[in-house]
Amino acid sequence: MDAGLDRETLNLVLDTIKDFAADKLPDAYLLELDEKDEFPEPIVRQMLSEIGVSLLFIPEQYGGMGAGTFDIYRVCELLARIDVGVATGVFATFLGSDPIVFGATEEQKQRWMTKIAEEGILMAYGATEPEAGSDLGALKTTAKPVEEDGEVVAYVINGNKQWISNGGYADLYTILANAPGGPTWFVVDRDVDGFEKGKPEDKHGIRASNTAALALSDVRVDADRLVGDREGQGLVQAQMVFGYTRLMVAAFGLGAGWAALDRAIPYSQERIQGGTPLSEKQGYTHKLIIPHIAHLEAARAYIEETAVRIDAGEGTLNTEGAIAKYMGSEAGCAAAEASIQALGGYGYTKEYMVEKIKRDVRITTIYEGTSEIMEMTIARDRWQEHLKSRGGYYHDKAAELEKLAVASPTVGADIAALAHHALAEVMEAARVNRLTRNQHVLFRLGDITAAVECAGALARRAAAAVAGEAPEKAERRFDAATLATVSRIFAREAASRVAAEGVRWVMGAADLGAIDVAAFQSAVGLAAIERAQGGLIADMDAVADAVYGRVPAAV
Repeated sequence: MDAGLDRETLNLVLDTIKDFAADKLPDAYLLELDEKDEFPEPIVRQMLSEIGVSLLFIPEQYGGMGAGTFDIYRVCELLARIDVGVATGVFATFLGSDPIVFGATEEQKQRWMTKIAEEGILMAYGATEPEAGSDLGALKTTAKPVEEDGEVVAYVINGNKQWISNGGYADLYTILANAPGGPTWFVVDRDVDGFEKGKPEDKHGIRASNTAALALSDVRVDADRLVGDREGQGLVQAQMVFGYTRLMVAAFGLGAGWAALDRAIPYSQERIQGGTPLSEKQGYTHKLIIPHIAHLEAARAYIEETAVRIDAGEGTLNTEGAIAKYMGSEAGCAAAEASIQALGGYGYTKEYMVEKIKRDVRITTIYEGTSEIMEMTIARDRWQEHLKSRGGYYHDKAAELEKLAVASPTVGADIAALAHHALAEVMEAARVNRLTRNQHVLFRLGDITAAVECAGALARRAAAAVAGEAPEKAERRFDAATLATVSRIFAREAASRVAAEGVRWVMGAADLGAIDVAAFQSAVGLAAIERAQGGLIADMDAVADAVYGRVPAAV
């Protein structure tokens, strides 16, 4: 992997952030920030400027480090492991600069990206509005041109923005507004006349971040503050970064989920119940720990695979970004919830952090597009692939996994292939019976599609690890054998879900008697998927042994 930083530089960046957090952001201070609902502005500014986090997303020609997508994912995961609220303050600057990075003229990039690199300023991304939410097409903020001698010299912006991270503290804002030519991004300074920042929102979580409403009343900006060389490119510019930015939110879910599990795992080794540690009880490990490891690592595999593709120049990959975000955020929330349960009464108290992590990670299912928007995006886009390929899209991917299973038989690629074949049959039944006219069916297709694609990605990641061909900068929490076992566990779950949920919603939406149930179950491969569950408990035992550093019992 040539894009971005080399492995040594990335590791140095990660170590610097870890050392900074250990010194400046201990748990006690993070809990204090949460209780006081306080944004640690000096700390975030230090992270951006003094330790140079803001340099990561700035190309080298503007004074930055030119980190790639894979590098930023690793940094975002680490920041979220420390604190999702603090991470949000940093990420908001990344996000606020995106319209400039992807849409500005060369002169504008030189002007603003260099300023960010040299000064480490805070930025904010002003897109969301009170009544529009994530629907950028429902934009109401306006930008009226001001002409002198027939030439546009300025714009006057009027409107309101809501849920803006860093909204009360940013030095520079990118604001989306409707110009005569359509939605357009503008760069706005914090102290310009008519620009008001609301009081901080009293949020459920990420209370160490600042979230505020913005009000723009006759805010005048010079014409050169229009991002790009013409009006009307705002939505196109926003769409260009969805794959990338949603990948970073997925990394937040991943980091927070592991932060929670990494508190539950040692607790279970110390907590004695019935004479033995909780870590030795399947009822604990196989419900509260191992399934969540599988979900998180499936999300990681998809994040890493998508990051490699973006860095290789394959495009914006918006559908893949949606899958990564959906899986990463949902897995992070589920892991944090399980960790509260794993710690029992301690987990429910604020002293032990997992309660806070659960509140914090919840936002990842909402910002940068809710989980429901992700389900819709995934289902709509993959439904089109199914139609264009005449039902062959997932069968073809299954065939690729079957080839992988021959070359690397231990990673569960054969089971992931079953899941892909089953998904193809579920989609075809939905097409024949016109079931996607039911929005809920479409959303449920998005859910199982994400699981199936992540099963394939995890099998490929595990196979690469077994072959010693994992990306150089990949995270290496588990050895190759353990990762292969995790992959088999998740592949079984994905296959079971697509069979059970797919059949359920097809039968639930179809006209009574329209589908031969036995024939449909056969086409989905239900019997083969049920047979593939063989060995599941043994694999879960093996992962538990690896997690807890145990030598497995002799057979």
